[in-house]
Amino acid sequence: MRHTLTTHDGLTLAVTTHGREDAGLTVLLAHCWTADEEDWHYQVRDLLDRYGTDLRIVTWDARGHGRSQESPLEACTVENLARDLGAVIDAYAAEGPLVLAGHSIGGMTLMALPETRPDLVQRVRGLLFASTSSGDLGTVTLGLPDVGPAAKRVIPHVLAWRARHLTRRERRRTPSVERYVVNRLLFGQPLRLRDAGLATDQLICCPPATMEGFYRDLMQHERLAGLAAYDDVPTVVLVGSADRLTPPPHARRLAGGIRGARLLVAPGAGHYLPLERSDLVTEHLVALVDGALPRP
Repeated sequence: MRHTLTTHDGLTLAVTTHGREDAGLTVLLAHCWTADEEDWHYQVRDLLDRYGTDLRIVTWDARGHGRSQESPLEACTVENLARDLGAVIDAYAAEGPLVLAGHSIGGMTLMALPETRPDLVQRVRGLLFASTSSGDLGTVTLGLPDVGPAAKRVIPHVLAWRARHLTRRERRRTPSVERYVVNRLLFGQPLRLRDAGLATDQLICCPPATMEGFYRDLMQHERLAGLAAYDDVPTVVLVGSADRLTPPPHARRLAGGIRGARLLVAPGAGHYLPLERSDLVTEHLVALVDGALPRP
């Protein structure tokens, strides 16, 4: 079922739900920056194959992404993403336990939820963080030699410039910049062309404010201290050994902030684990769901 939801500041979000409204457990999947809900399409498929309609699954396009409304530059913040997540839960998972999974900025959204909606934390029965960071993103080098803050800022600004001055059709015809970013910075090995193609098209579809606004806010993202709100919630932190955006030290820092969290490193994988290592992500998501399902 496809739905639309209005945020606290008047934007329209595109939301998709699977499964019964009265299912005993709801899984919510928050996608990566510059992506959309198709970021999780392998996991949605696998969960539906395993649980059918007995599990409620909710995905959505974050503000400024996919089918959702473009967001003003100043409203492109992780805090607003967490407020939007709270609204999605209120509308499509108002009762019952929750399993939350977040990829990249989606994971940061989960980290900000205790700040914006502490009332929801007690309902969380499982957490999966894929390729994300609790902060200190200014130290990331993108795997490039001697890269400084100014050089890193060039990438989102170049992508935003192309989005302002070229149509989507023109960028799809000559996606050299977007393809370079995806192949060189976002993915590891082996690279499946269909996955890289999806990520490239998602990047092409992003408005300029999405690229520049969220980049600016991500450089201020620091939520290590607040992770203790999730202590003892079954938590898995996944990272690729070749992740250039949120590398393994960031995953270790994140896992260390939640008592009982488990850390797993996927050899050779890059930043797009839900696509690159779909079976691995599904395996740990299923384990969290099995542990959270209400027992007779």
